[in-house]
Amino acid sequence: MKLVTIKKNDVEMAVVESNEILITDVQSALDLMATVQYETGCDRIILNRSALSEDFFDLKTRLAGEILQKFINYRKKVAIVGDFSVFSSESLKDFIYECNKGKDIFFLSNEEEAIDKLSKA
Repeated sequence: MKLVTIKKNDVEMAVVESNEILITDVQSALDLMATVQYETGCDRIILNRSALSEDFFDLKTRLAGEILQKFINYRKKVAIVGDFSVFSSESLKDFIYECNKGKDIFFLSNEEEAIDKLSKA
């Protein structure tokens, strides 16, 4: 895992670069948050979709809700970047839509959008 810090509009954010799945459960999400905070001091995180377990995107597992609740509780803003059109679940599409209307959690198609959104949120 590699952490890159980006600054836009006087807001620092960490881009997490990894070729492996980093978040498989609530504890691994907490560990990632702690690592990013310790190593970069950032409370805004950009993650690639591939860093999340496929179970995250199956809402029946409740994993997405539990993990994203931790991000909210610990006052971290997160942008998850990737192609979400591969998922056919209507409830997941609704979930992503609702998240994107908020100010803390975003599902976006590319890193530029994520940087833009997190620098304003």
